[in-house]
Amino acid sequence: MVSTEYERRIAARFATFDQDGNGYIDRADFSAAAKALLAEFAVPARSAKGQALYAGAEAFWQGMAGIADRDGDQRITREEFVTGAVKRLRDNPDRFAEIARPFLHAALALADTDADGHVTVADTARVLTVLHVPDRTARAVAAALDTDGDGKTAEAEIVPAFARYFTVSE
Repeated sequence: MVSTEYERRIAARFATFDQDGNGYIDRADFSAAAKALLAEFAVPARSAKGQALYAGAEAFWQGMAGIADRDGDQRITREEFVTGAVKRLRDNPDRFAEIARPFLHAALALADTDADGHVTVADTARVLTVLHVPDRTARAVAAALDTDGDGKTAEAEIVPAFARYFTVSE
């Protein structure tokens, strides 16, 4: 049972990971997220960027499973997610974001269409929307990440913001 407002906010983020909406998070959800991002940015799965994204998705899954899959069944329930995420965030929010770094790095490389190390705010919002972040929230988050107002975001801004996303209500 979710007992605090903090835990309720984290539970609301469950859908970001439960890509197929079946009530739990598993390896297939991470693969589905990678596939959806590749489709959104028209990047072939067999390309270097595609393979990096799938490798990042697998690393992210392994990290999430290590944090939250308490019964070892290779599926993370909403309760396991809330319990695991809350514990990790309270212990070290930066560490939680680090498990996502390979995936986020690869996803941002897809969205960095001119390979300058930055992603437009619009493309950052596209990535978030593909990952089931509600459109309005995705646009607001992407805009907020553009701290210098140049219309672009960078990995150094996005990865730390990832853990913060779990602590901010819609």
